[in-house]
Amino acid sequence: MNLPLRRIVLIVALLNLAYFGIEFAVAFTIGSVSLFADSVDFLEDASVNLLILLALGWSLRARAKVGMALALILLVPGLATLWTAWQKFNIPVPPQPIALTLAGLGALAVNLSCAWMLAAYRHHGGSLTKAAFLSARNDAIANIAIIAAGLVTALLWRSAWPDLVVGLGIAAMNADAAREVWQAAREEHRAEA
Repeated sequence: MNLPLRRIVLIVALLNLAYFGIEFAVAFTIGSVSLFADSVDFLEDASVNLLILLALGWSLRARAKVGMALALILLVPGLATLWTAWQKFNIPVPPQPIALTLAGLGALAVNLSCAWMLAAYRHHGGSLTKAAFLSARNDAIANIAIIAAGLVTALLWRSAWPDLVVGLGIAAMNADAAREVWQAAREEHRAEA
């Protein structure tokens, strides 16, 4: 069992869980679709990393099955985002841009840290560590888009649309990550069969 990998996965899970609380509170306070999507994603990432921590010692076949389940879990934030976006379409009030930008900067710092810690292990441990790395990497990209939406809302276009577009983009990115993890898990499952 790779003790450094287990420690890294635990740290990543705890960082994600902590920032979920922060970002969810800000999203709720300012009415941001993109921050809501990202906060749900932080909770999902914490859950994924805790599952990975449990499954690291399992057989390749069992890890492949968990990888397939994780691929489905990756879709949950996207579905939650679509629901939140639908509600925002009905009442298109722009979020508070400074809070949006600052929360996005904090999320970027957390996700870059997690991606950096997981990068060395992304090809070890199969679909599970690949899922953790892809999730952190995609989240960092999403955070840059959230920061941009905050800046656009503050400086160029006081509208709900930048936040909505970013929120929907996060949902699409999560769907693509789910596809990649599913494919890696299926290959592992076939290799073990």
